[in-house]
Amino acid sequence: MTTTAAHQLPEQLPDLDWITDPLRVGRLSQDFAWFSPVLKRELAGKRAEIAVRPRSEDEIRQVVAACASAGIPITVRGSGTGNYGQCTPLHGGVILDLSAYNAFGWVRGGVGRAQAGIRLADFDAQAKPLGQELRWLPSTYRSATLGGLFGGGFGGAGSINHGPLAAPGNVLAVRAMSVEPDPQVIELRGAEAMRLHHTYGTNGIVLELEVALTPAIAWTECIASFDDFDAALEFADRFACAPGLEKKEVCFLAAPIPEYFTSLAEHLRAGCHAVLLLVAPHSEAGMREMAALHGGQISYRKTAEEVKAGNKTLVEYTWNHTTLHALKIDKNLTYIQSGFTPQRRIEQVKALQAALQGEVMMHLEFLRTKEGAPNCSGLQLIRYTTEERLNQIMQIHRDHGVQINNPHVYIVEDGKQNNLDPAVVATKQRFDPQGLLNPGKLRSWEAVQPVRQTA
Repeated sequence: MTTTAAHQLPEQLPDLDWITDPLRVGRLSQDFAWFSPVLKRELAGKRAEIAVRPRSEDEIRQVVAACASAGIPITVRGSGTGNYGQCTPLHGGVILDLSAYNAFGWVRGGVGRAQAGIRLADFDAQAKPLGQELRWLPSTYRSATLGGLFGGGFGGAGSINHGPLAAPGNVLAVRAMSVEPDPQVIELRGAEAMRLHHTYGTNGIVLELEVALTPAIAWTECIASFDDFDAALEFADRFACAPGLEKKEVCFLAAPIPEYFTSLAEHLRAGCHAVLLLVAPHSEAGMREMAALHGGQISYRKTAEEVKAGNKTLVEYTWNHTTLHALKIDKNLTYIQSGFTPQRRIEQVKALQAALQGEVMMHLEFLRTKEGAPNCSGLQLIRYTTEERLNQIMQIHRDHGVQINNPHVYIVEDGKQNNLDPAVVATKQRFDPQGLLNPGKLRSWEAVQPVRQTA
């Protein structure tokens, strides 16, 4: 293609909402990849030529058909709350911003359906009056879209009960569009639908999602504070595993991470280790008893009604919002993502704390694996010095048997640290035969059919 082909699209499709202002296009070409000093450097200057915000399936079809006919790359975007440059185009082209394609569909029993651009908070606002809520809520839920979470996310609060999105039974169906001169719309269900999950929009345009829900609960939010690292860790693990105590979130934050939460400073004494909790009201007494047995104090408590009235939730201090709060205070920090061994998780955490204390700050999210085992996932904060040392720290984790899901790379396979299912590449062949979707991010495809460079 030529660099003028994308700019000619508004003339061909004048009724669509095109975005041509260079500053706005630049913003739409970015996400939170700046959390990583490596990605910040490697993705600098990468941007689309133009962006479009379709409002209907027909408008999406018009854009896709025109791009497929002209060989113009397409990068699908939700709200840009990802962290790996998922929505940063490597080869120019068009940003397909689906944030205006956001209609809520329905809730039937324990299942809900909506268009991909719906914000997660808006989905829950529609579902809760019907007695249901999303099974997982990332810390970015106010702005993150359902399609964006599926395309580049993991899970969030609620993963302690239902595992990540990838756990069987969480995502039931996907309606997706192919990138061809005559785009096809196909409904995928079950395991077939999951071949589009966490692939950064490289192998199909997700239009709608059908997801399993869970009964809505008016969660109470609490912080349990501890003086001792081991006691805080053991409480977090025991409470996370307690089958009779209902919870939605258990987030362990070792000192000095709580000191980065300036707006919660009155509830977090200096030097404390904190466990952030969302607990069902009927389970609060059991949680408090367990915390006391481990030497903890409940230093913060809000009912669901108080959370709603104050518009401040502890969810926005967990997962990668922890990283965001810390970076506001100290620009020299970054982070890693790690997966522990279920049977050895506490042993591994304590060993890494001993080995890297002062350089690595332990942040753990307790959850269930997609197979159902109790575990924790790390979003450790790192005092960044050099890329070489960052890689050494990740290798030290691997040497302790801890899996690293590297957040400092933008290639799908590199982040997953494993071999890609060939069915994912086959799905791309089915939905994107020209390789126009987010080109350069799926190495397994590039090896078969190299991307066409922009002129």
